[in-house]
This record gives sequence, structure tokens and C-alpha cells, in this order.
Amino acid sequence: MDEARIRKLLEAHRRELAEELGRLTEVPRDPPAAVSFGKRIGDGTTEAVERIATTAAARSLWAKAQEVDRALAKLAERTYGICDGCGKPIPHARLEAMPWAVLCVACSAAKR
Repeated sequence: MDEARIRKLLEAHRRELAEELGRLTEVPRDPPAAVSFGKRIGDGTTEAVERIATTAAARSLWAKAQEVDRALAKLAERTYGICDGCGKPIPHARLEAMPWAVLCVACSAAKR
């Protein structure tokens, strides 16, 4: 994959992530329902669970956006395809599957 194609792909993915993150974090027009974790399941409990799920999704999207930003920076630095962890080349198949990957499989697994 050539650099221009990679950059275009990463930038499009970054825009998609930003749009989705914007949707998840926009302030609702209606006032939020009371949130509580009481003994009875009700609207408040449902709302609390939904907010937790939304927060987790937003954090995940934000983290992925950071990875895309790092991959774009690596393109500019001319280090794209080199693992940030060990400095070895990231396998082509991994970059094809995840163009925003900045860690090889071994370093990514060790990070978790």
C-alpha cells in the first residue's frame, strides 16, 4: 500500500471516529433522567447502564482515534510500519488489517 493511499485511509477513518464520538458525547436536548442503582430496576437504572455503556464506547473510540493520530504522525516521521515498542517492522498483513497499528502483535499483546 502506498503512502498516499494509507494517509487517505487513515484520515477517512479518523473522521468517522470523530463523527461517532461526537454523536456519543453530544449533550441531549431533553434533561437527563435521574440516574440511580437502586434495588428495583426502573428508568433510572436503565439510564445509568446506558450511560456506562456509552462512556465505555466513547473511551474506546477516543483510544482508537489516538492510534490513528499516531499512525498519521508516523507517516510524517517516515517511521510508519515500524513498531513503537520494539522497533521491528510490523508485518504487512497486520497493517493491511489495521492500518492504524503502531505496535506489532507481540508488543500489543504485552501491553494488555
